[in-house]
Amino acid sequence: MSNLGLALAIMGAVVAALFAGIGSAKGVGLVGEAASGVVSVDPSKFSKVLILQLLPGTQGLYGLLIAVLLLSRIGVLGGTPAALTVPQGLMFLASGMPIGIVGLFSGIAQGKTAAAGVGIVAKKPEQSSKGVIMAAMVETYAILALLVSILIVYNIAV
Repeated sequence: MSNLGLALAIMGAVVAALFAGIGSAKGVGLVGEAASGVVSVDPSKFSKVLILQLLPGTQGLYGLLIAVLLLSRIGVLGGTPAALTVPQGLMFLASGMPIGIVGLFSGIAQGKTAAAGVGIVAKKPEQSSKGVIMAAMVETYAILALLVSILIVYNIAV
């Protein structure tokens, strides 16, 4: 019996966690670079820029969530791995793609938007919530991709 179906399903978990994680790492790094300059001049602004830096990290968490749900659903976590057909494996692979791909791009885009928000904190700290709102708007697409991935994971017959 071939394990190709199971291998494809595991790749779905890898795609979700890896690409969304890369997007978050890049986004958090972008904001961290901008925030470091602001904090070096005025350490009292640390909490305001920290909020902005945390925002792009959510895509990586969403990708990890899908990976765990997927691996649990196919029995790799806490059970016996399911004997999956190749079409089932491809469906699980496809389930990791929405959050993986959208997480990659939205994490980077959110990082750029949040880094611009750091500029607001530097010049007008009382207006920092506007930078947070602008960065949070990018989050909408990551949440939609998370929802699509969850719906796919739980609608594949095993």
